[in-house]
Amino acid sequence: MAGFKMMDYPERDRPRERLRDQGASALSTPELIAILLRTGRTGTSAVELGGELLKKFGSLEAISRSPLAALKKVSGIGESKASQILAAFELGVRLQQNVTKRFIVDSSHDVWNWLGLEMVQLSSECVKVMVLNVRRELLAVETITQGILNESLTHPREIFRPAFFHQGYGIILVHNHPSGDPTPSRSDYEVTQQIQKAGMTLDIPLLDHVILGRGPKEEASYYSFRDAGIL
Repeated sequence: MAGFKMMDYPERDRPRERLRDQGASALSTPELIAILLRTGRTGTSAVELGGELLKKFGSLEAISRSPLAALKKVSGIGESKASQILAAFELGVRLQQNVTKRFIVDSSHDVWNWLGLEMVQLSSECVKVMVLNVRRELLAVETITQGILNESLTHPREIFRPAFFHQGYGIILVHNHPSGDPTPSRSDYEVTQQIQKAGMTLDIPLLDHVILGRGPKEEASYYSFRDAGIL
């Protein structure tokens, strides 16, 4: 018997239809994987199989690094599905390389230009890391956490993971204040100090910590720890 197909779902729950109606960002990671898989296996839907794949390898990063043979060992993942998954990751890598190529991040305003209009629209606090090479060219931007309204917990291990993965020289920590006021809180100062010390130990400097707010008519509104002389 073939695995469950997307058509077996109520239309409102089908990942492909949800992507069409709500956009890709509304889907969970297993749902996005399910669109690539198209079908599951006997007794297991494509979404469940996507979740199983994610759980087995531990992260999207681990899946992307896995050889074709390792993916094929998962029941329900044949050579065709494994090839589609790896091709999707490779396209993502090439897109990221193309988008970030030669974009120089040399000031807090450059950070705003890259992330400001996107992040000030968020209703909850989001933490991102910009990874730079020694020439301050942008290598990658990765989301670390998507928090609740006024709090987002971070750990140096997660903050510096993208720098190791992309072989970066340094990082810029970026997060938004949903209130619109970019003035740093006491917690913001403490996190900055913690990440700065960790960066010294790892020899990956924290180049700046930029808090994004919202000015009138979405004008640039941000606080830079570097500009303030703290970093």
